[in-house]
Amino acid sequence: MTKSLPFDENIVTKIISEFGSPVYVYDEAGIRNTSKELYTAFAWAKDYKNYFAVKATPTPGILKILQEEGMGFDVSSRSELLTVQRLGIPGDQLFYTANNVSKEDFALAIELGATVNIDDLSQLDVFLGLIKDRGYGRVSCRYTPLSIVSGGNDIIGAPREAKYGMSLDNLFVAYKRLKEANIKSFCLHAMVVSNELNPRSFADTANLLKDAIDQIEEKCNIKIGAVNLGGGFGLNYKVDQAPLDLTAVSKEIETVFKDSGITIYTENGRFVTGPHGYLVTTVRYIMNKYKTYVGVDASMHNLMRPGMYRAYHHITVLGRDESRGTKTYDVVGSLCENNDKFAIDRELPECNPGDVMIIHDAGAHGHAMGFNYNGLLKSPEVLLETDGSYTLLRRAETVDDYFRTIVW
Repeated sequence: MTKSLPFDENIVTKIISEFGSPVYVYDEAGIRNTSKELYTAFAWAKDYKNYFAVKATPTPGILKILQEEGMGFDVSSRSELLTVQRLGIPGDQLFYTANNVSKEDFALAIELGATVNIDDLSQLDVFLGLIKDRGYGRVSCRYTPLSIVSGGNDIIGAPREAKYGMSLDNLFVAYKRLKEANIKSFCLHAMVVSNELNPRSFADTANLLKDAIDQIEEKCNIKIGAVNLGGGFGLNYKVDQAPLDLTAVSKEIETVFKDSGITIYTENGRFVTGPHGYLVTTVRYIMNKYKTYVGVDASMHNLMRPGMYRAYHHITVLGRDESRGTKTYDVVGSLCENNDKFAIDRELPECNPGDVMIIHDAGAHGHAMGFNYNGLLKSPEVLLETDGSYTLLRRAETVDDYFRTIVW
């Protein structure tokens, strides 16, 4: 079984010739189409907005496309706040969800006018001290329940072990204090699933939040005007997995919140860009040890997910099919770590040095999670535009870049 590609071998050859290998390639048409599908699915929800999780793909050229498609932006660090500021994105399009936040970062989020999502009671004094008696537009609090029907996995962790969010009792304390601070509107946020393909899981999240809202409104005598259900809309990384039924997800949420008067938000990143990014890498060696290894010029520093989570990413050997036979390989990089593997015991068309491999579904939490262990450098990013042309979004990192911060 295979996954389709939005480009042919000729385009990939040109991109490698111009920008080198490995290289990330993003499909603009795919990103725009998925964005439209998301908004169409939630057309029933008045003022619905998806705050794209910038952490997934913080490349400014991609963020510009998403802004054009009506996305807001979920930001979680000072650098992400400064990125969206440089893009001229207004504060009412920002949802600032961070944890263990510095006073300076809170101040910047407030200056930009973002919706500030309070992660813990210990941070409330800092936030309230910054706004003083001026009040603020909209504030949210993050809820992490101790017990949930579904949710939690190797990516997000079990709720009991989560460093994020507050208990319901702490939410009562937080909203009572915020009520006294001249806050114009309130939101409630939760993120208890990640990369989930079962629509019922989102119904569970919606019911959990609706129940919490009812209790908060009663105990705190406030009105929760909006709810952010977090992200978590999953990808079918494996070819035998059915894709997420977006219509079914929307209907599950609609059943809970329609006619409630509560505005619905989500903060999906992976679902929007994940399927539309590809890590292109070239085979260096075929190595026969106790197993047969395909050594490629990309490494875990280019795409961390397989090594960190044992995550599956489909691999296409460009221009090859199974007609000339298949072999079982581990596909590995050059990092001095034995978990630097893109695939383990993977049946692939027989490979030779010089073959080009396409690692699928790398458009989120891919380049963004890159690092420089072993002094390896980050790859360039290229956009395949809707007219079939391509443009550079980010050049390859150089040795000069790597040395720039060193005091010799």
